[in-house]
Amino acid sequence: MGDVSFDGRVAIVTGAGAGLGKTYAIELAKRGAKVVVNDLGGARDGTGSSASAADQVVEEIKAAGGEAAANYDSVASIEGGKNIVKTAVDNFGTVDIVINNAGILRDKSIVKMVEAEWDLVLAVHLKGAFCVTQPAFSIMKEKGYGRVVNTTSGAGLYGNFGQINYSSAKLGVLGVMHSVHIEGAKYNVKANTIAPIAASRLTEDVMPPDVFAKLDPKFVTPLVLFLASEENQDSDMIFNCAAGWYSRAAMMCATGTIIGDGVKDISVEQVRDEWGKITSLDEAKVLAGGVNDSFGYLTPLMSGGMSTGPNK
Repeated sequence: MGDVSFDGRVAIVTGAGAGLGKTYAIELAKRGAKVVVNDLGGARDGTGSSASAADQVVEEIKAAGGEAAANYDSVASIEGGKNIVKTAVDNFGTVDIVINNAGILRDKSIVKMVEAEWDLVLAVHLKGAFCVTQPAFSIMKEKGYGRVVNTTSGAGLYGNFGQINYSSAKLGVLGVMHSVHIEGAKYNVKANTIAPIAASRLTEDVMPPDVFAKLDPKFVTPLVLFLASEENQDSDMIFNCAAGWYSRAAMMCATGTIIGDGVKDISVEQVRDEWGKITSLDEAKVLAGGVNDSFGYLTPLMSGGMSTGPNK
């Protein structure tokens, strides 16, 4: 098999002025993509703005013979998202790939966090994924092709102290992926999500220096580019990735148990007595068809039979 190529493809990478986003943008351009380098140019906490971050990456891509255009809009509004996509269309005629990478941190323990810190982090990470994907999806749907790569976090999947805003936003990003996957399925629009651990300005003071040194963003980039490529035919998947380790993660639903007949009342004591079956993950499955697949677990109850799991 030949090299993975992005010849003729147009990619948007948000938060591409440094760190992970920069590595994605540069490697996409090396492999033939025309790239919109989006970066507000603000600080880690989302304050301030500057054109220099995006401009420097664009200059680096062009110096290497690639094609790129800078965009400085915030992802946290529909207007900003539309302008980012408009930059792709105005400069390169279309958009094929969206990599939602932009992010900020406002870490505080739950009792110390104020509303503004909650709102801003959710606006950038969660609302931002929607605001950029929505206008791009319209183009992808019309042309019958698209690849969307979202960014969650171990904090979103598994939780982390002092990051209730970030964790909530990053888990919410999975909802964006699931819906894009379902709505885009018949239009060849694939959506996947990565949970990277990488050296960046968001992690430089929360990791030991020796660990930080080994978590080069370049080790995340190959997975992201494969997910963004035409060769990738998988969708609605979540991947852990760090320092060369790649692993699929998944939200699953177990068979559980049925109590009662759907008519008689169920007591707290019955739930207590069946707790082991309720909490068991034996025979848990990924519900690839979305929330409707979970109704399959109710089929035996509706028909009076025994529980057998989702319908196929």
